[in-house]
Amino acid sequence: MGLLSNLLLLPLAPVRVAGWTLDQVVDAAEQQYYDPAALRRELAELARDLDAGRIGAAEFDRREDELLDLLEASEARKRGAP
Repeated sequence: MGLLSNLLLLPLAPVRVAGWTLDQVVDAAEQQYYDPAALRRELAELARDLDAGRIGAAEFDRREDELLDLLEASEARKRGAP
């Protein structure tokens, strides 16, 4: 970019910074959402809840399927698959 285009685009700088910030927040949220260690901890906690009788088998199955799907998606993200 030349000097002239930099000067013309200067008023858009706050928008570009806001967009960059939003991208960073989304990336951090996705990393937390798909964190395999956190998903495994949640699966272990879910099993403990079932064993303690705090949840039923149907709720356990439903939630376990969700967590396993997220874990699979996490592994796919690591491999770079869509």
